[in-house]
Amino acid sequence: MNLRRRGGILLSCCALALALAIGPGSGRADESDHERARQALQAGKVLPLGAVLDIVEREFPGQVVKVEFEEDDDEFIYEIRVLQSGGGILKLKIDARDGTVLSVKGRDIKFKSRD
Repeated sequence: MNLRRRGGILLSCCALALALAIGPGSGRADESDHERARQALQAGKVLPLGAVLDIVEREFPGQVVKVEFEEDDDEFIYEIRVLQSGGGILKLKIDARDGTVLSVKGRDIKFKSRD
């Protein structure tokens, strides 16, 4: 993935994260959610988004169209959606701690390493 495209994806993901943090009907972002995510990254509990996108790029051809970061009971997960060349959407769940792909959902899934 070229640098310009990756920068666009990261910028889109940051905008998405901000929009999700603000949420519908609220006047400002929930600072505690943002703070927990930042602390998890600084404490080394999670990988940065760039590292996770590298993993996705190596295994799944297509364009990342959505990224979500979730935390539940100190478990951190990146949910990433990838638009593949045939028009199918993959929904990936990735362990934010180590980059392990936990699940892949979608039709006609294409893997780079298995093409």
